[in-house]
Amino acid sequence: MQSPDTRLTSYIPVADMIASTFGKHCEVVIHDLSRPQNSVIYAVNNHVTGRQVGQSFDHLIKQVLLSKQFKGDMTANYKTVTEDGREVKSSTALIRDPTGEVIGALCINYDLSAMGPIKAFLDDFLPVEAEPEAPASAPVENVVEIVDDLIEKIIAQADTAAMKKREKIRLIAFMESKGIFLIKGAMDKVAARLGISKVTVYSYLDEIKKNKAR
Repeated sequence: MQSPDTRLTSYIPVADMIASTFGKHCEVVIHDLSRPQNSVIYAVNNHVTGRQVGQSFDHLIKQVLLSKQFKGDMTANYKTVTEDGREVKSSTALIRDPTGEVIGALCINYDLSAMGPIKAFLDDFLPVEAEPEAPASAPVENVVEIVDDLIEKIIAQADTAAMKKREKIRLIAFMESKGIFLIKGAMDKVAARLGISKVTVYSYLDEIKKNKAR
């Protein structure tokens, strides 16, 4: 595995400061998006979600880039749920290099279960009617560019010329799980980069769904 980008490891003191400021229920994770399959390069207080160095990102596309709240390279205060059912308040900011290319992300995950009794009291005392959710808008242009770059980096880590069908399906399953195909044009780009037709990508996705359903 390649060494972490020093431009990103320079954010480790920032991550430690945030975690120290907000305490043991606050997890901070740094991602290196030049290696999407193994993007986590640092995690402090990782007992919150169990994030480990060498794991991949989970919510970057579905809950950050495609959020209607995504603005100024960040989405704040979106909800995620841990495998054991705890609610977590999360925020993610992109990290760019001096040329403007997205190279990483800084994520904060705060475990709300510690505030359960306080939250229950406030929910009971201050009920409000939720506003109807606005229809999802098309992703802004820079989001498409970010995901196009992720596709390139994901596929760049594989030897496409020597890949067998099983390996292509595994790669497509990874991209599907991360929300890559929610972005317009992603299907065509992946097909072209893998040297297969768009119809073949669809057939692989069908196979992946059938295997999940078993």
